[in-house]
Amino acid sequence: MYQYTEFDRQFVRARAAQYRDQLERWQAGKLSDDEFRPLRLQNGWYVQRYAPMLRIAVPYGDISSLQLRALAKIAREYDQPDAALLQDAQDKQLALGEVPVPGGTPVVTRLKHGYGHFTTRTNVQFNWIPLDKSAEVMELLASVDMHGIQTSGNTIRNITTDELAGIGIDEIADPRPFAEILRQWSTLHPEFAFLPRKFKVALNGTKEDRAALGWYDIGLQLVRNDAGELGFKVLVGGGMGRTPIIGTVVREFLPWPHLLNYVEACIRVYNEYGRRDNLWKARIKILVKAEGQRYIDKVEEEFRAIVEHDGGPHTLTQAEYDRVAASFVTPEVRPVVRKGADAQLHEIVRADAEADPLYDRWLQRNVIAHRIPQLRAVTLSFKRLGYAPGDATAEQMELAADLADRFSAGEARVTHEQNLLLPWVHQDDLPELWAAARKAGLAKPNIGLLTDMIACPGGDFCSLANARSLPIAEAITQRFQDLDEEFDLGDIRLNISGCINSCGHHHAGHIGILGVDKDGKEWYQVTLGGSDGTDLSGPATPGKVVGPSFSAAEVPVVIEAVLDTYRRERANAAGGKAEPFIETLRRVGIEPFKAAANGARFAARETA
Repeated sequence: MYQYTEFDRQFVRARAAQYRDQLERWQAGKLSDDEFRPLRLQNGWYVQRYAPMLRIAVPYGDISSLQLRALAKIAREYDQPDAALLQDAQDKQLALGEVPVPGGTPVVTRLKHGYGHFTTRTNVQFNWIPLDKSAEVMELLASVDMHGIQTSGNTIRNITTDELAGIGIDEIADPRPFAEILRQWSTLHPEFAFLPRKFKVALNGTKEDRAALGWYDIGLQLVRNDAGELGFKVLVGGGMGRTPIIGTVVREFLPWPHLLNYVEACIRVYNEYGRRDNLWKARIKILVKAEGQRYIDKVEEEFRAIVEHDGGPHTLTQAEYDRVAASFVTPEVRPVVRKGADAQLHEIVRADAEADPLYDRWLQRNVIAHRIPQLRAVTLSFKRLGYAPGDATAEQMELAADLADRFSAGEARVTHEQNLLLPWVHQDDLPELWAAARKAGLAKPNIGLLTDMIACPGGDFCSLANARSLPIAEAITQRFQDLDEEFDLGDIRLNISGCINSCGHHHAGHIGILGVDKDGKEWYQVTLGGSDGTDLSGPATPGKVVGPSFSAAEVPVVIEAVLDTYRRERANAAGGKAEPFIETLRRVGIEPFKAAANGARFAARETA
């Protein structure tokens, strides 16, 4: 993973010191709330429904064991509201009324503190850190090369990529050096500090799009042309929210040295022509959709001016690429040499693992092939009963750090699906890793299955949310605890958002759930057939709404009816395997599923 230079460290520490000065002036009344608000937001400090929320950047998902332990320290020592604040939040939640879903998590549990939350954009969030402690947290983060810079505001946000970057067996080239170059270029970029709206960039280096490029403001797919030269296919104008749009291909092949020049042209045109008069029409997707080819032509014109008139000031050289790429060397990973009692213990652990059917399922779902034949990538599941998807306690983050040190050269990666991946595991260590992860509660073999769902914090924490996501996620998770049933259902992506801002990526779920406000009450829309662009899901596509909104109590019943329809309609694929959910849905069409969902709603109301 990228190693900070002394310049990087001075930069982040100076930013933390600057923030402390801003906080102290605000506390002393020298800065008004309106003056302080943009300053804290520039460093990732929001004020949410009940308390401050901190968003910490994890560029392209790479995180070290040292950083995980620092996050654990924040969870344990700083993510601690005072008793009065927590009681007030609980009282307000109870006044809204408990979401009446069977098995729904009680308010007091959902509002628990001392957690970090992994997000779909490889950030980490905390929900209860008091603002008067925020400068201390910034300084702690800076001490381990972390920060919250540009995790908020109308700027270029955290750069993301595929969690298998640098290790995927189908990789064209490693996108991480390019992601790091983009991060350095975009951080505090003076021209792009006040864009019409927030701006998100993703890169993918494998043949399969595992970075959901079609849903980003700019998506960059590494490709090789007929001559074997490396470059990018460039997509612009993707996004979710109120108007889900898939990005438009604006360049089939961009030579990699011109990456920054071309991205600058794309954003510069947006900065000049993007709408600032209407918040809901300010994203670049609206500009690209409205202008079409004219936007592309304007970008090409700007790109030519940058290269020909300005001399291409940001043209990348091989030397600059090599400088950054040197931080992404493959760590030396060798099997542990076991002798005597250690060798005997290893054989016992291996034999116990191989005799356990759960180990085989874990190998199927959580262990991924690696470009180095003797290595594997292993996903630690943070989707388990009693926890919100992506939540990690201080103890669990420390356990994950221990596993990273012991089995993965001290490195982990935050995934789009809100889990952690260990990228450098030797195949000989898999039995020990499984035993240790199982003991830590992080070895559930559900990766890619129904309970490996994505969910935003929703109305339990977020002031923008229309409805609560977490009790819905808990009710569905509780209903589908039978692993035999989950394995029978196979690959299903279920995503939940608490509002139209789509932080839970519900548009891209095979099954999507969206919280909506209906006469001041919480209701939920269900969509089917969405895709994030992976090979399994097909091209990026927004799901289709299956009917009117459902109450919270009806949602688990509706999901069950949809899955029963799948079982009834699916065909046997090659080799006797059942046809995947998304393929059945596309083959038979949405109508049978829609009828089942609406029928389940009426049945649930009659029963009630």
